[in-house]
Amino acid sequence: MTSFLRKRIVSSAIPLVFVVLGVFCLARLTGSPVDLYLPLSATPQQRAEFSAAHGFDDSIPVQLWDYLTNAAQLDFGTSLRTGESAGSMVLKAFPVTLQLAGMTMLLAILGALLVGSLAAYRPNSLIDRIAGLLSMTAASIPDFWFAIMGVLVFGVGLDWLPTSGTLGGPEIWVLPIATLLIRPFGVLVQVVRGSMVGALSAPYVKVARSKGADPRRVVFGHALRNSITPVLTVAGDLTVGLVNGAVIVETIFGWPGIGKLMIDSILQRDFAVLQAAVLITAVTIFALNIVIDVCHALIDPRVRQAVPA
Repeated sequence: MTSFLRKRIVSSAIPLVFVVLGVFCLARLTGSPVDLYLPLSATPQQRAEFSAAHGFDDSIPVQLWDYLTNAAQLDFGTSLRTGESAGSMVLKAFPVTLQLAGMTMLLAILGALLVGSLAAYRPNSLIDRIAGLLSMTAASIPDFWFAIMGVLVFGVGLDWLPTSGTLGGPEIWVLPIATLLIRPFGVLVQVVRGSMVGALSAPYVKVARSKGADPRRVVFGHALRNSITPVLTVAGDLTVGLVNGAVIVETIFGWPGIGKLMIDSILQRDFAVLQAAVLITAVTIFALNIVIDVCHALIDPRVRQAVPA
């Protein structure tokens, strides 16, 4: 297991390095913050003083070196917009995104286990066909389109739900969670259904049925328990994707999470906050991937043997 974990860390750390370097360089292609934060009437001296105060007068390699050395000490710089620590701003926003993603995945998993199991219990039945149609449709709908339609229909047209913000009752969660939920739910229903069909045809399930066991116990007690491994693996991968996908959802619904913070930082050329947000998000995804791989390896030893030396 130690060798497997070491190889996974090394293979996952390489993309992490490229992401950090790529964001640092691409952020500077958006333009100079001097042009955004100083008035048009600013003198060359004022512009030079602003650049020197924030290190923009240094060469790109020097700026990169300063960023990496400071980040190694957990110093991510100061926001140009607010004057706050970039790290503290990210740590305030990140739990909001994790809370949204966590609730979404919990509902997606529970719903998919129920619908997928019912569909697998009677293959080719009306329930199975409806579940297949709905799951394929849900897995194919783009998040941004569903979010916009949700705002248009339930927020503007019917005036049932709020369209932005986090102040209010449980109704504020409905549209953001529904938007993030639809694709994972569709994918997981298909995974659960496929895994359960194989499990329900296993000999031990046929024996339980022949002895007159309760159908609910057969489905949820025997078959589901032995077909949960691929479901958990896919759910872990989808959870990682939710952290990335939250950027669009949080921007549309004005949700004060890490995604909206990134977009605002890009628009305002707040390099320190953007770099801190991307780095912390990338490290979180890196850690989640490692946890998923380790859990999968513990459940299925063949995964450890498949990793090349």
